[in-house]
Amino acid sequence: VRLVESGGGLVQPGGSLILSCAASGSIRSINTMAWYRQAPGKQRELAASITSGGSPTYAVSVKDRFTISRDNAKNTVALQMNSLKPEDTAVYYCNVAVRGWDLVIRNYWGQGTQVTVSS
Repeated sequence: VRLVESGGGLVQPGGSLILSCAASGSIRSINTMAWYRQAPGKQRELAASITSGGSPTYAVSVKDRFTISRDNAKNTVALQMNSLKPEDTAVYYCNVAVRGWDLVIRNYWGQGTQVTVSS
């Protein structure tokens, strides 16, 4: 299974970005899809996740500013980030729980995409 992320970059405080992640390969179904982030010198943390049924969960720090969505037909997950703050600066990683044709669920990580919020 391969995860390809896109959409990171440099944005001014108060700006917006959309991150996208597409999963491909030997996929029977996908359970939870999520975005994690890791700021310099800090541990990786969950920013947002979404179940196969479309129920989202957000970290307190991003709630009401970020929106996670998925397209089950295309095996994609997106993160709309609004009202960005300098403290949102981090490498953002896509994480996907994939059920393979052997019915085993495995976790996969994307390569990470840099988001920098700075004036």
